[in-house]
Amino acid sequence: MEAEARPSPWWNRDRYLDRQPFLRARGAVTRAARTWFEAAGFTEVETAILQISPGNETHLHAPRTELLGPDGERRTRYLRTSPEFACKKLLAAGEARIFELARVFRDRERGRVHLPEFTMLEWYRAEAPYQQVIDDCVALIRVAADATGIGVFSFKGRQADPQAEPERLTVADAFARFAGIDLLTTIVGGEGDRMALANAAAACVRIADDDTWSDIFSKVLVEHVEPRLGDGRLTVLSEYPAPEAALARTKPDDPRVAERFELYACGVELANGFGELTDAGEQRARFVAAMDEKERRYGERYPLDEAFLAAVAEMPEASGVALGFDRLVMLAAGATTIDQVVWTPPAGEDA
Repeated sequence: MEAEARPSPWWNRDRYLDRQPFLRARGAVTRAARTWFEAAGFTEVETAILQISPGNETHLHAPRTELLGPDGERRTRYLRTSPEFACKKLLAAGEARIFELARVFRDRERGRVHLPEFTMLEWYRAEAPYQQVIDDCVALIRVAADATGIGVFSFKGRQADPQAEPERLTVADAFARFAGIDLLTTIVGGEGDRMALANAAAACVRIADDDTWSDIFSKVLVEHVEPRLGDGRLTVLSEYPAPEAALARTKPDDPRVAERFELYACGVELANGFGELTDAGEQRARFVAAMDEKERRYGERYPLDEAFLAAVAEMPEASGVALGFDRLVMLAAGATTIDQVVWTPPAGEDA
């Protein structure tokens, strides 16, 4: 029997030459982004990859390793899912405007727009309102498009003009428009009413008996809202419901929603940003609840980073954004998969 033919490796010369235009575009976008941040008065930082806690969100999963100390003691560490904890410690220490092109790692992620190891562009502004970092996001996406001369983003048969005025929707408006659901009536005292949302969403998504409010919310978002975003132009989706606030503060005039936004182009999520929570007690309570749910679902929990929680209490008011840099380059370069815009794929993940 003949051996099954295997595709040539990514470093095969012909395959590599096919990717070179996208990699040159990556260089152009990187240089343009750094120039933009420098002109805006930001300092580029480089924070540690190995962390005591990789992040404390229910559905984020991180690779784990061990460090062997000179005393022979083994210490568990995690590869970060984001540089957020370290960057906020820098804000607490007095930095006012910082950005990082960070290598980050996530288990359980691989696909056309997902990699287990990727580059995240993250930045923070002390004493800046939520709207400022939304405007930053739009500006940076335009800078990327200008750097490559792409004109219009295209992906999976959809297009978005990055130079056009973005569509701005609240999550509640999007649920009403695309799913016919009055989302805010299912939030009481900052908590999701599972039965109320289940009844409202029963006609548009399949609901399992053990689905939580957040599960049902995610199903509606993924199946009915996200596919409609970033069509023709960028979409800024803002005011996430309080149960999905993560590390964002709740909106002062409406505690049912948080100062959290995501930005989309061609149905692809590019960025996730917050008006940052500075209440350490509230942040601790959210983390504990998220880790309880992670343990229930996945049988694991991550430790809390006590130094981070102490930094939250010392942080100034701030806003920040995490932007998937590889995804932005993919759109700005006209690539069709994220693999085309990384210099080397993660080991053993050649596509």
